[in-house]
Amino acid sequence: MLNEIQQDAKQRMQKSFENLESNFAKIRTGRAHPSILDSVMVEYYGSEVPISQVANVNVEDSRTLAVQPWEQPMVAKVEKAIMTSDLGINPNTTGNLIRIPMPPLTEERRRDLTKVARAEAEQARVAIRNVRRDANGDIKSLLKDKEITEDEAHGAEDQIQKLTDGFVKQVDDLLSGKEESLMEV
Repeated sequence: MLNEIQQDAKQRMQKSFENLESNFAKIRTGRAHPSILDSVMVEYYGSEVPISQVANVNVEDSRTLAVQPWEQPMVAKVEKAIMTSDLGINPNTTGNLIRIPMPPLTEERRRDLTKVARAEAEQARVAIRNVRRDANGDIKSLLKDKEITEDEAHGAEDQIQKLTDGFVKQVDDLLSGKEESLMEV
């Protein structure tokens, strides 16, 4: 029973960490990366779909993305979706190919993005601590129902705390790496 609680806590903490990684991938560092366009939705025959479902997104060079829609009529729709997104990028269209140059980040924008990254990291830490609280609550309820001894409860709580500390350290390491890549010119 205690192992199930610990496994559940570990899986939920891992999901929180993976969510942080995907959120960090969406924060632009000035370098071209296809995941920057993951949040852009394109109108495709009456429904909104991610850009990756209607076009190939490739990195042309370190500062340019190339988007090639699979159908000719989609070129204008994809271009419009990119322009209306809140990413602050302007596409250039030539025939079937849409090139997206990544503008260099200003110092002020770098600081703003660092604040966003810190806020995302703090949300991940809070989510991990909430998982710890839930797991400890489950352990306490087992102790209250006399299904485990106090020693087993303390041992399990220590394991959950070690797990929490490990994931919080991973979040901190990821944040420092992201801040470093954001602030490099």
